[in-house]
Amino acid sequence: MASRRTIILGLGGAVALVGAGATWRVMRVPQTAMRPWQVAEPVADVRLDALRHAILAPNPHNRQPWLLTLTEGNGVDVRCDPDRRLPATDPHDRQILIGFGAFCELARVAASTRGHRLDIIAFPDGLPGDRLDDRVIARLQFVADPAIARDPLAAVITARRTTRQPFADRPVPTALLQRCAAIAVPGVTIAHSNDPVRLAAIRETTLKAFTIEAETPRTWQESVDLLRIGADAIDAHPDGLFLQGPMVEALALAGVLDADSLADRHSTVFRQGLDEQLAIIGSLPAAIWLTTPGNDRPDQFAAGQAWLRLNLLATALGLKLHPNSQALQEYPEMTACFARLHEQLGARGDERVQMFGRIGYGPATGPAPRWPLESHFRP
Repeated sequence: MASRRTIILGLGGAVALVGAGATWRVMRVPQTAMRPWQVAEPVADVRLDALRHAILAPNPHNRQPWLLTLTEGNGVDVRCDPDRRLPATDPHDRQILIGFGAFCELARVAASTRGHRLDIIAFPDGLPGDRLDDRVIARLQFVADPAIARDPLAAVITARRTTRQPFADRPVPTALLQRCAAIAVPGVTIAHSNDPVRLAAIRETTLKAFTIEAETPRTWQESVDLLRIGADAIDAHPDGLFLQGPMVEALALAGVLDADSLADRHSTVFRQGLDEQLAIIGSLPAAIWLTTPGNDRPDQFAAGQAWLRLNLLATALGLKLHPNSQALQEYPEMTACFARLHEQLGARGDERVQMFGRIGYGPATGPAPRWPLESHFRP
């Protein structure tokens, strides 16, 4: 316990701090980690303008694995930072690559606001193997084009959020789900359901999958290692998963909430956190998912492009979206849930469900932290 501070924990979850200097600590919010979301006036270089939007793309575990090199002729080479992969839960870098598809598609949306077409050449150095390597994943070429139309989804780039909260008990109209499913990305099919009977079966699988991830030591430790607890930690490392707010600051200050307690599957903190996460995942007024004909690298990249557009369109329609893709992960303990969810979602033969998410109406939430654009550049 911190010196000269008394912390009282009530059964209802209330926290009171008594002691000089304590209040500012529990009320503190991140100061720098959210600045990349404050996109102001356009910058002169259209590439930089598009890229400062692209770094706001959704990506697994908020790893932000993008390495960028500006090239001659108004181009950008995009590579993967090998230290920002997820070897335990994403052993083949499938999810990481989906994040690259989202990044490049968001750059395309942003470039349209400057009258530029973005030509995306995926895998110009050849397809990577079982893991991503130092080859260029995408070569981006910005081309001034007077015929290019401003993408209407650009209006909601900075409003997009991943809502990790329970959704309202409010039906999602089929018409809105159909509009989301009509997103046109070649090779990607988007399907949905708001049928309570079907959702009940899907819910059971997704709850089981999250429990498996949480109770498998190496996969859970991967999340714990990437967890930033409190404003100071978020500002210092604006990536990964994060916990913030007065309650979090108070519990961290008391020594009750830390990485060790979260990693201990027998601790009260772990059990309470698991219950909260299961309540969130169980809040499933509607589901939406992306399927590709196979599971090669171009399939995964295209799924990321579609996932980005789905996120933006859901935002424009007033809907919240939260990926629940634990059951789609490819490690041995998840095999049964993987097969079950594919069956429940109607995937046949070589078809692969690349992304699955909850969709509905939910509370307003803040953005996820981001590293500044300049941190991603490499010569």
